[in-house]
Amino acid sequence: MSSDIVLSAGIRSNLLQLQQTSALIEQTQTRLATGKRVNSALDNPTNFFTAAGLNDRANDLSTLLDAESNAIQTIQAATNGIDSITKLVQSAQAIARQAQQSTDTAERTTLQSQFNDLLTQIDELAGDASFNGVNLLNGDNLTVVFNEQGTAKLTITGVTDTSNGLSIGSATSWGDATAGDTNIQNALDDLSTALSTLRTQAKTLGSNLTTVQARQDFTKAMINTLQTGADNLTLADTNEEGANLLALQTRQQLSTTALSIAAQADQNVLRLFQ
Repeated sequence: MSSDIVLSAGIRSNLLQLQQTSALIEQTQTRLATGKRVNSALDNPTNFFTAAGLNDRANDLSTLLDAESNAIQTIQAATNGIDSITKLVQSAQAIARQAQQSTDTAERTTLQSQFNDLLTQIDELAGDASFNGVNLLNGDNLTVVFNEQGTAKLTITGVTDTSNGLSIGSATSWGDATAGDTNIQNALDDLSTALSTLRTQAKTLGSNLTTVQARQDFTKAMINTLQTGADNLTLADTNEEGANLLALQTRQQLSTTALSIAAQADQNVLRLFQ
């Protein structure tokens, strides 16, 4: 039959102090290793779960930030496309005016062919103005979500900037003595309307781009605010924790010495029986 070991009050008190100091040293070392004073819900439930919620929202917004960046590039691709199509339309205008001023049938026929070639280039350019599978100049729409609930968003309606979409008809019979002048003037009218349409589209896309960029900047600032708030709740002051560790190590040494002294006192009692 075994019996419990009985410790004197002095040894038990010093042993308890030593155990508490060791636990505090372990805790301080963990804070220094992780850089956080709150590493689990056991350290501080309120701060831990509040910080986790802030970090979760920051992560959700980071995902939206990627989508916003893609949206900006998509709008810029469409804007670049409109700028290039505008230049082609202006070139077509120049060709039509040149034809209008010419009385040479052969020259008008050649200019008609060049005009139609430019319309083909407009169609091809409109088809190539896509980014990540979305082409705002070929009828695709783009929806940009700005918050994690999906309640704040912007829908950008796509356009069709092919020659047909801009209502620019193919040149025909420019060399015809009777219908040539009328057909060339009709082409100039179509081009003038197309230019007006392209300028309006460019303004709309510019406004949408400004909106998305502003929301992107806000999202970045919000993510930084959330992460900073979470860090303020959980991060440790390494200077303070370093000082604490030094103080605890000193206390541990003193407790060990005190425990040794208490044990010597018990040994002195034992000598009385020798």
